Amino acid sequence: MKFLILVVENIRRNLVRTTLTSLGTMMLVLVVTLVFTVLTTLDAVTTEKSANIKAIVTEKWQIPSLMPYSYAAGLIEGGAAPDDPNAVRPQDWMTWGFFVGSTESNPAKRGYENLFFSFIMEPEKARTMLDNIDALNDQQAEVLNEAIKKIQEKRNGVIIGEGRLAKLKKKIGDRITAYGRNYRDINLELEIVGTFPKETSQYTDSAIIRRDFFETELDTYKASHNNKPHALADKSLSLVWLRVPDRMSFNKLTEQILTAPSFSNPPVKCETSSTGIASFLDAYRDIIWGVRWLLAPACMLVLSLVISNAISISVRERRIEFAVLKVLGFLPWQILCLVLGEALLIGTLSGLASAGLAYGVINGVWGGLPFPIAFFPKFAVPINCLWWGAAMGAATAFVGSFFPAWSARGVRVSDVFSKVA
Repeated sequence: MKFLILVVENIRRNLVRTTLTSLGTMMLVLVVTLVFTVLTTLDAVTTEKSANIKAIVTEKWQIPSLMPYSYAAGLIEGGAAPDDPNAVRPQDWMTWGFFVGSTESNPAKRGYENLFFSFIMEPEKARTMLDNIDALNDQQAEVLNEAIKKIQEKRNGVIIGEGRLAKLKKKIGDRITAYGRNYRDINLELEIVGTFPKETSQYTDSAIIRRDFFETELDTYKASHNNKPHALADKSLSLVWLRVPDRMSFNKLTEQILTAPSFSNPPVKCETSSTGIASFLDAYRDIIWGVRWLLAPACMLVLSLVISNAISISVRERRIEFAVLKVLGFLPWQILCLVLGEALLIGTLSGLASAGLAYGVINGVWGGLPFPIAFFPKFAVPINCLWWGAAMGAATAFVGSFFPAWSARGVRVSDVFSKVA
């Protein structure tokens, strides 16, 4: 305890240097924490699972995937023949289409602030098939359940994430018109009936509209254009999600779908959700590699140099003090531990404080880290960041302070006092 008190007192002796070192540590730990937040989320969604597997069925040769909606009936049965008792059928399913539009009617004024991106799906499937929904507690899940109940009552209802509501300057109960961009000339009159829980930052900029409502709008377009269907009327199905219990079931399901003649024009592919997302992220592969292996190590190196510089200055100024400590009976290893302890205390507490602030502010105030990659508009900072921050601060403090501490250990009493004399 006395040793710890001595370490704390030494830190307090030069508050300006300690504060600047601490702030530098906090800033660099913050950067690395944000980097790890993105990387750990991407690693989690691209890691293969052995149970409770979600499969994605998409068009085989085209991106974006555009399949006829007629495929849905067969795919949600896993491509199984009706009279085949040995066939594997999904435990759950969800269809996805995408409607991209704008709430601004004038194309010249359209921008990100009035963008409207929506999943065309069965709203009730949001409870069981959307990622991260199963992690919500009862109170958070009730927000989504209430929104689903209302959209089931209103065919033109829409559920919109809180982030997008704020950008559109709208609230629940307002009406909007979404002017189609991928579905040109399809303009949807919608009523906002609910929002996603703020804890689901992945969907903060997204929306849900009912599949049956959208199919009706396509029929309305056909009736108003001399019975001529919309160009994408038979290409409104982008993805089908299927849940199976294990890898063996997934392999059997894939075989059923790929060999079914009803899914041959256009042909489809079936892959696990992790594989599908990894393929989708291929366009970001170089960026992710650079962030993981260049940016993060560079921040750690800079942080070590910052601490090393601060401790080196402190050691040079305190050579007489270390000589006196030796005269008083302090052993070299005790002086080494004293200097290392000062650096480790600053680094650990600064790293922990930085990570704690990141966790509280980014998740609690911002609703997630706004760093759009693919279909991830925001990333929630995990609770693990608290030990990341402390560990990064401690590790870089140790590396940066070791050589200055070793220099302090080797101070020669005779040399120091001969110069003073």
